[in-house]
Amino acid sequence: MAWDAGKRAAVDAVLSDVVRWRHHLHQHPEISFHEHETARFVRETLLTFPGIEVSSPTPTSVMGRLRGRPGGPVVAVRADMDALPIQEENDFDFASQNAGAMHACGHDGHTAMLLGAAKVLSGMRDELAGEVRLLFQHAEELLPGGAQEMVAAGVMDGVDLVIGAHLWMPLAVGQVGVAEGPLTAAPDTFRIIVRGKGGHAAQPHMTVDPIAIGAEVVTNLQQVVARQVDPLDRLVVSVTRFAAGTADNIIPESAELWGTVRSFNPDLAARVPELMERIVRGITEAHGATYAFHYEHGYRSVVNDEKVTAWVREALTEALGADHVVLGEPSMGGEDFSAFQQKAPGTFFMVGAGNPEKGITYPHHHPRFTVDEDAFAVGVSSFVSAVPHLLERAAADRSSAGKV
Repeated sequence: MAWDAGKRAAVDAVLSDVVRWRHHLHQHPEISFHEHETARFVRETLLTFPGIEVSSPTPTSVMGRLRGRPGGPVVAVRADMDALPIQEENDFDFASQNAGAMHACGHDGHTAMLLGAAKVLSGMRDELAGEVRLLFQHAEELLPGGAQEMVAAGVMDGVDLVIGAHLWMPLAVGQVGVAEGPLTAAPDTFRIIVRGKGGHAAQPHMTVDPIAIGAEVVTNLQQVVARQVDPLDRLVVSVTRFAAGTADNIIPESAELWGTVRSFNPDLAARVPELMERIVRGITEAHGATYAFHYEHGYRSVVNDEKVTAWVREALTEALGADHVVLGEPSMGGEDFSAFQQKAPGTFFMVGAGNPEKGITYPHHHPRFTVDEDAFAVGVSSFVSAVPHLLERAAADRSSAGKV
């Protein structure tokens, strides 16, 4: 289905709605697994579009089904809706009204863009060669993640292809990053408790200092990355929290360390806990301390399907122009979009949202994060161009396979 002036005009016509919806969502952020009002807003908005069947797969997620010509393939499009537990520091007139919660990763924009695409696609449903499934997902930011819950609820049953997008600050507004293969890392988490022997800080020789031992653990965990893993195999081990002590003259009984591990290679991800615990065990035993080690495997890595990625690149190139479609770069960030990819081949792409000329440079998860709203035209156009193209490509592929 060619990208024509009519589709471009339909996208342009919905952009003011997309901005308005984004502002509403930004003002009323809800953190993971608590997106009740957000889900209500999305449901009520979808019901204003003709031909969309709306349901609630889980208490805080929404699914819309837009059925085109019967007998065709099913393409799912996903947007995440949850906010982060961050106190916003922006002074926008649409800044967060919920203390301690903020859309600091762009999920408000993702939801608004998919609502915009839903409105446009609902007006062209007779042209669609199959079904479009609109997945508004809760809890992307918190393990075990909302994607797996939605999959368990059956949202991917019968789906042939799945796509999703992320507003991305490292990419300039106007560009879309598309790439096949591994795109995001598997984000695992760990917690280490070092147990020593407390006492007076003036008599360290009578204690087993868990802070000093914990500091050695932090430093030596980097040996996993530097000396125990192939340097061509990307890995991050980061200690992000270190808590111990109650006063300046007391050596505490214990210290706790938390952090994250990021990797692309599933085999490496399975090995890392053993490598880390060996270091923790060795250091604590050497100093007469004990330890507890807790490790949780997070989301799988997002791995973009070669064929689906090629089809999306075709559609976006036609809609946006070849100069605007660039090679996406893998990120060590995590994304539970991978749960949908376990049920159907798919691709996840990045929509540029950074703009230094407007001062829009703060990174994701920063209290002053925002996006250039000019990116919404690109995001909506990407969905509106990709969906019918994927339906036609998948139908042709299915027909070709049937002839073999």
